[in-house]
Amino acid sequence: MATAVFSCCLSAFNSTVKFRASSQRQLLPSCSVICKAVSQNGSRPKRDSSSRDIQGASRKRSPRRSKDDRSVLREGYSESEGEDDGNSPSAAYRSFGLQTEDGLELDFKDPLVEPTNPKDAAFLNAVVKVYCTHTAPDYSLPWQKQRQYQSTGSAFMIGDRKLLTNAHCVQHNTQASLCLGISCFVKVKRRGDDKKYVAKVLAIGVDCDIALLSVENEKFWVGVEPLKFGHLPRLQDSVTVVGYPLGGDTISVTKGVVSRIEVTPYAHGSSDLLGIQIDAAINAGNSGGPAFNDQGECIGVAFQVFRSGEAENIGYVIPTTVVSHFLDDYERNGKYTGFPCLGLLLQKLENPALRECLKVPSNEGVLVRRIEPTADANRVLKEGDVIVSFDDVRVGYEGTVPFRSNERIAFRYLISQKFAGDVVELGIIRAGSFMKVQVVVNPRVHLVPFHIDGGQPSYFIVAGLVFTPLSEPLIEEECEETIGLKLLLKARYSLARFRGEQIVILSQVLKCNGTPIKNIHHMAHLVDSCKEKYLVFEFEDNYLVVLERREASSASTYTLRDNGIPAQRSPDLLKPYVDSVEDNEASEKDSAGSPINNLEIEIDGLVWT
Repeated sequence: MATAVFSCCLSAFNSTVKFRASSQRQLLPSCSVICKAVSQNGSRPKRDSSSRDIQGASRKRSPRRSKDDRSVLREGYSESEGEDDGNSPSAAYRSFGLQTEDGLELDFKDPLVEPTNPKDAAFLNAVVKVYCTHTAPDYSLPWQKQRQYQSTGSAFMIGDRKLLTNAHCVQHNTQASLCLGISCFVKVKRRGDDKKYVAKVLAIGVDCDIALLSVENEKFWVGVEPLKFGHLPRLQDSVTVVGYPLGGDTISVTKGVVSRIEVTPYAHGSSDLLGIQIDAAINAGNSGGPAFNDQGECIGVAFQVFRSGEAENIGYVIPTTVVSHFLDDYERNGKYTGFPCLGLLLQKLENPALRECLKVPSNEGVLVRRIEPTADANRVLKEGDVIVSFDDVRVGYEGTVPFRSNERIAFRYLISQKFAGDVVELGIIRAGSFMKVQVVVNPRVHLVPFHIDGGQPSYFIVAGLVFTPLSEPLIEEECEETIGLKLLLKARYSLARFRGEQIVILSQVLKCNGTPIKNIHHMAHLVDSCKEKYLVFEFEDNYLVVLERREASSASTYTLRDNGIPAQRSPDLLKPYVDSVEDNEASEKDSAGSPINNLEIEIDGLVWT
C-alpha cells in the first residue's frame, strides 16, 4: 500500500523534526507527518529567472515565457537591443555582456533589470526570508533541550508593522541564547537586502500553523507596502506562490491553479481546518510565503504538501478565512487562544433505517455518539441526540453543510468560524422531539497533548525516578513500540475528565500513597506534603514501588549532582498547588478509564467535531 505523507515546507539544516498525525483523523488514518529537513550543503538552491549566470544565457532558460513576457524583459536590458525579437544568438549574448562570434565586445555593465511595474514590485518586495535557530525540548530527559538546528522559511508583511509566517518556521526559537553571545533570534531579510533584522514572535497558533512576528527597526519598513488580503478563491482560479524554497537567497515564484477547497488535516497542528489545494510547486523553504490571485491579493499562506506514490503536485495553502480568524483572535484577547470545537464524536446518518430508528423525519442530521466530559456540550447534550442544525444552518446526514453557491463542506467548518467562548445554537432531535439548545464552544482539551505549552515539559524527580506527563512528542521520541500497548491505547483514545488532567508516567503512575494522581503538579504536591514513612507509587497492573521517604529525599540530591540535572522539578511545579472541587468530582467518573473502542475511530462515518 502506498504511503501518504504530509510535509511541512520548512527548509532546515542538519536536522529532521517529525510530527505524527492524530490517530483519530479520518482522512489519512495511517499517514505519517514530517517537517522535511533540507541540508544546507546537500541541496542546490534554485536560480532566479533573472540570474546573470552564464549558464542562464541558453534559450532553454525560460521555455515557458510568452512573446509578451520576452518583450518586457527585452525592454529592461538595454537600448542597444533595438528591434531584435530576442530569439537570435546575438540577442542572447548581448543580454549577458559577452563577446559575439564577430568579435564585437559588449559592455559587461549592461544591467539586467526587472520590470518597473509598481504592482509587480510590491508583489515581491513584501515577501521576506526567515532565519531561525530552533532548540526543541528533550522529552525523554525533560530538564534539558535537544541539539540546536537552523532553518529558513518565508514570511510577508501584512500592515501595522507585522509579519505572517508558519508556526513551524519559528517554533522552539532560541531567543534566550543571546545572553550567551550567540545570535539566535528569529531574523528576517528583505528581498535585495544584505542585512538581517531581528524579529519578535508575538503569537504562535500551533493548530492553524500560523505565527505573527514584528520588527522594531524602522529601516525594515521603509519603501515597502504591506500585502492586501483577497477573498476565498474559486476552483481553477490562478494562484502564484512566492517564497524562498530550498534555502535560496533569491525569491522564487511558481504558478498553478486552485484544484480543491475543503476541510483539510493540518500536519503541524494535528487539526482539521479549511485548506486550499493547489498544483503550484511548493518546496521546503516555501513555508510562510504568500499565495496570490491574479489581482495581486494574498489569498493564503503556503504551508504543506502531500507526498504519496499515487499523487503528484498537491500543495496546500492556509486560506484568508483561517488567517483572519487567527488575527482577530489575537486582537480580541492580546494572545492566541485557538480554534474551538463542540467536543463531540459524531456518526453520519446515511443509513435510512438508522434515521427511522432515531425518529428523524428528514434526510439530515448527525448522531452524537460520545461527548467529552470537559466540553460544555456535556451539560446540555446526551448520547443519542441527533444534530440537525447549527445556528439555523441545516446539517446533512453526511455531516456537511452548504458552502457558497453549489458546494458542501464538512460541518466542522462552521464551528471553526467561531471564537473561544462563543455561544452557538444547535437544533437537535431527542427521542423524536425537536428542540434547540445553546452550547458554549471552546478549544478541545487533549488528555495527551500534541504540543507542550511553554515549550518545555514538566518533570519531577524522586530519588532516581523521573516523572513527566505523557505527550505525543514523548511517544514519538520514545517510539510507540516501547510505550506499551495498554498505555498507548489509553493515551490515544481516552478523554480528559477535567481541565488540567494529565497522564503522569514512569510507565504510568495511578496513585501516590493511595491517592489517585490528577496531574504532575498534584503528584509533586502529594510527595511534598507526605508525612508517612514510605512513598508508595501504584502503577498499571497493580505494580507497586515503595521508597523510604527520608532516604529518597537524600538520594535525590546525589542523583541531581551525579547526572548534572539543574533542579529536582521544572519551574512550573514550584507554584503552590490549588485543588479544585470540580476536579475531585470529575476524577471519580470512569470516562478516562474506558477508552473509545479503537475500531470506532477507523470507521469513516465517525468524526470528532
